[in-house]
Amino acid sequence: MRLTILLAAIITCLAHLTAIAGEFNEVLSIGQVAPAWEKLPGSDGNPHSTSELKEKQVLVVSFTCLSCPTAMDYEARFDALSKQYGGPDGKVGFVAICVNQIAPDRLDKLTQRAKQQKLSFPYLYDESQKIARDFGATFTPEYFVLDRDRKVVYMGALDDSTDAEKVTRRYVEEAINAALKGETPEVKETIGRGCRVRYARERK
Repeated sequence: MRLTILLAAIITCLAHLTAIAGEFNEVLSIGQVAPAWEKLPGSDGNPHSTSELKEKQVLVVSFTCLSCPTAMDYEARFDALSKQYGGPDGKVGFVAICVNQIAPDRLDKLTQRAKQQKLSFPYLYDESQKIARDFGATFTPEYFVLDRDRKVVYMGALDDSTDAEKVTRRYVEEAINAALKGETPEVKETIGRGCRVRYARERK
């Protein structure tokens, strides 16, 4: 009897894990409501929450940093997308979040970078790393496209090549266009590319 109960519990747990995990993401799945953040400090000196973007039809979240060469290579591409679809009157919101705790990725450095490059999106910092863990973010950079209901419609890489001149598929842009139409993108999930998020070891 005990063995039967134990097996049933294991099966239930496995089913639950399968339901919430994506193909490449161990935490989120496509169609799941994305986690929200509250009062994360930004490079503009203000705290930011997901709720302030509630009027946007689509939300694009980038987990990125300054210490990863690949993340830096993608910064201009993300900024270009933000300028194309975002802005005060745009239908799409763009947010970059850094959670690395090393000195080159701290808020003061993000602030300097945002001012120097005149970035068009808010650059947020989460020292606790909770929001990245909640999203299941693994790489810098890694992107999540959320629809009007803030359900995940795409997660993974921005496009299919780190070399901008060799890009043939723009996954995030395709997902934005699909979400704006109330549709699902052809490609819903890819493996991110870049450096690993520098998660602090959790002491038990």
